[in-house]
Amino acid sequence: MRRRDFFTSSLQGGAMLAVGSQLAACSSEATTTQNTEKTMMTPFELDEKTIAELQKAMEEGTYTARTLTQLYLDRIEQIDRNGPGLHAAIEVNPDALKIADQLDKERQQKGPRGPMHGIPVLIKDNIDTADQMHTTAGSLALAEHIAAEDAFIVARLREAGAVLLGKTNLSEWANFRSTHSSSGWSSRGGQTRNPYSTDRSTSGSSSGSGAAVAANLCAVAIGTETDGSILSPSSINGVVGVKPTVGLLSRSGIIPISKTQDTAGPMARTVTDAAILLSALTGVDPNDPATAGQESHPDYTKFLDIDGLKGATIGVERSYFGYSSQVDALMEEAIVLLRKMGAQVIDPAPLAPDLNFGDDEFEVLLYEFKDGLNAYFAGLPAGAPVRSLKDLIEFNEKNKEKMMPFFGQEILIMAEKKGPLTDKAYQKALANCRRKSREMGIDATLQKYKLDALVVPTDTPGWVIDHITGDNYVMSKASYSIAAVAGYPGVSVPLGQVLGMPVGITFFGTAYSEPTLLRLAYAFEQANQGRRAPTFRENVG
Repeated sequence: MRRRDFFTSSLQGGAMLAVGSQLAACSSEATTTQNTEKTMMTPFELDEKTIAELQKAMEEGTYTARTLTQLYLDRIEQIDRNGPGLHAAIEVNPDALKIADQLDKERQQKGPRGPMHGIPVLIKDNIDTADQMHTTAGSLALAEHIAAEDAFIVARLREAGAVLLGKTNLSEWANFRSTHSSSGWSSRGGQTRNPYSTDRSTSGSSSGSGAAVAANLCAVAIGTETDGSILSPSSINGVVGVKPTVGLLSRSGIIPISKTQDTAGPMARTVTDAAILLSALTGVDPNDPATAGQESHPDYTKFLDIDGLKGATIGVERSYFGYSSQVDALMEEAIVLLRKMGAQVIDPAPLAPDLNFGDDEFEVLLYEFKDGLNAYFAGLPAGAPVRSLKDLIEFNEKNKEKMMPFFGQEILIMAEKKGPLTDKAYQKALANCRRKSREMGIDATLQKYKLDALVVPTDTPGWVIDHITGDNYVMSKASYSIAAVAGYPGVSVPLGQVLGMPVGITFFGTAYSEPTLLRLAYAFEQANQGRRAPTFRENVG
């Protein structure tokens, strides 16, 4: 999740193309004059290539899965391990080329399995893979841990024919360790850096996934979110992020924080690629009861429509404005664009003003983190260095120079003090969260204004990395939190740039409204064209 301060506040949670180009390019001239120095990068032949383009190249024989995989591995070596040193990939898969060879042979003999056949994918390092790669949540406490089984979504990826390229760095324990952590830092992987300006944060906790997709280290990646961990790094790294409804994707085999809020999701450079990846990941898993009632679709790309905004009714939630005048200006232009594309915009369409659930959310997460992590640890081999949350706290303390050089483990300690999920305090907090975020919150507003979706600024631009005081979250009231607490979906799309740093716009709605959100996000993306490739500068000035 994206760590926030739960202690000081409760959080509530054509012509058209020309307009979009002006919106996306806002402040670009200022950026150039502010700082023209950047790392000299060798042009990369796969820059900004989409899944469809890669598939066409493999069909035509221009590339094979092996050559694509090798090119991405070389790219990781060039700019992630060396060059700008992004530290986005925590580990590469020693079997990647072997997998690619097998898929190339299969393509020749039988044809491709589908759109993901031979496509290199990076996976966040809290997702189990039963291969030679480790699953550590970024912690040296699990440095030698190799999972016995694939996570359900990893098995789905393999079935779809994807090449598992490697694992991505993350905020250690998905940013649920300290009250003043630095997003993107882990004891195993070090500090992930923003490819648009390497002194800036990637946000978190899916830091490496966001940076890797932005920097073209892979075709697409998978992140996970509890509260903002897909949407925020997608915005701050200039990519598309889909935070699905909780239960659309299985969580079995994913190191947990919260059984009521956790979900994996796609991170990509286009809405189409995100929809393709989402299609490959869904499915009912008997090991995750939340998936039992899922409303999934085998192909989410069928909902993508360039005219998808026509006739839609979209509400603007303005309580998330006011944190950045530049972001607000981009949002105002986005609202104009939405109307020009045929949407009816209800502005404002406010959520109820008394939806303060931050304290309750944190209480729920503390209880569920202890319960879920202890269950995950219990499945580790007998010789594992940690078999419980208590063991983890002791391990960190004994190895504090490596584990806690910049910040502590206050949240782990608070979680350890909690009791079982049968406690009345937990049950009350969970009921409050669901009532305020769902029936009093998102669903009430959608019904009141007859909306298809709400739009909000996803986040402010990335802040300067600070290992002394931790993250500088300008948005004290996070726009994605209410959907996270409700377990409802959101899609963040590149909105534009502020002085060369990306920002996004999020469409969110009720449970299993992914088809609608993807349709709206795609139409906006096509009109706005807000993504810009990173420049790998040392700072933005």
